[in-house]
Amino acid sequence: MSFSTHVLNAVTGRPAAGVLVRLERDDGQVLAEGRTDEDGRIKGWDTGGGGVRRVVFDTGAYLPETFYPEVVIAFTVTDPARHHHVPLLLSPYAYSTYRGS
Repeated sequence: MSFSTHVLNAVTGRPAAGVLVRLERDDGQVLAEGRTDEDGRIKGWDTGGGGVRRVVFDTGAYLPETFYPEVVIAFTVTDPARHHHVPLLLSPYAYSTYRGS
């Protein structure tokens, strides 16, 4: 599986650089971990295999006064050969996501 994410700060309208992101299997095993780049992106994680994955964003360190100190998005990989992109639009009191391309 090829995985990427993009975190955008909805308050500033800018990319969220430096956000700690972790990709896990459904059993909690950490598959990859890193920080978003200057453009708010992580790309190129290749975890292999299908099944349920969780991407965990440490939003509390990025937005210290947020209502959501952590955002966890679970998704299912049904085709391991296909790229999976999971963006996060973030503000202190709300967040949104969708299946990207």
